[in-house]
Amino acid sequence: MNKKLLAALLMSTALLATACGDDDEEEENVDVEGCEHLQEGPAAPVTATLTDTPPHVDNDHRRWDITLVDGTGGKTGSVRFAADEATDYVIYTSADVALSITNASGAEVEIEESTKSSTQCTEIKGRHVVPMTVGTHILTFGPTTASSVSIVIEEAAHDHEH
Repeated sequence: MNKKLLAALLMSTALLATACGDDDEEEENVDVEGCEHLQEGPAAPVTATLTDTPPHVDNDHRRWDITLVDGTGGKTGSVRFAADEATDYVIYTSADVALSITNASGAEVEIEESTKSSTQCTEIKGRHVVPMTVGTHILTFGPTTASSVSIVIEEAAHDHEH
């Protein structure tokens, strides 16, 4: 094989490997960001609702402190999130509460991966990776005995800019 062609091929392969990054490293970086915002905010209070028009939350480097309301089986409630990009989002919660997600047409969105902790900080009590399409999604918490839950939403392939 031509030495120049081989060198070009090896360089291209190295660049691709570097550009793609390590999945574990990306996951850790997103968790660091999630921890930072769960711990330090900034925070915005919002009260979940059982009605058709829940309050809006965003993935804007903010902790959303959600007050849950009385519902069937305990405290519950919904908020809405408008995904502006079709990608995986990570929803971090400060409490171990049930989470279900529906899209704008009311169809359930499957949570790809859920854990109850992170090696990055103890504040993470729920870590849910959710593939979302562009559009509005309803996040429903509970039922639970907890009267509130704080959440942070990050893109799984987050660019880490503040």
